[in-house]
Amino acid sequence: MPTPALGPHTDLPRSLGDIAELLDVLCESTRHSTSGSLVSATQLRLMCLVDRHPGLRMRALAQLLGATGPSMTRLCDRLEAAGIVRRHPGPGDGREITIRLTPAGESHLAQIRETRERRLALALDAMPADTRHALAQGLEGLRQGLTTTVTDVNLPSRENQPAA
Repeated sequence: MPTPALGPHTDLPRSLGDIAELLDVLCESTRHSTSGSLVSATQLRLMCLVDRHPGLRMRALAQLLGATGPSMTRLCDRLEAAGIVRRHPGPGDGREITIRLTPAGESHLAQIRETRERRLALALDAMPADTRHALAQGLEGLRQGLTTTVTDVNLPSRENQPAA
């Protein structure tokens, strides 16, 4: 397969879109095959965001998920009832609500990630070593680019989080 030319007329965004769709299918099938309680795709996205940004404010979380306040509250109600997340008053302002994964939520998310990583490892093992190396370099660059363009909400960093 030829390497796409970099420039304004490249098919690289379309190729990445195709890969994103395949990864969505992989993630969906992983979510369904993992033992334990089944979570919706939106609930899983919430769990991943909260895991990456413990103590995330509900308002920022709603913005990242493109959800309204009431739908975010219902979503968190269901996850809290399942023992996956816990809501807490925000530091300095009790009206702000922050959210964290519970140990059970962390365990469930770890199980989903482990299953997904095993499936990805099978695909990566089928690739030649030089292609895997190039992919790793490209993905790191993409991650950096996405980190600066996608998370436009003021997210707390992991390093600045108080202990749970």
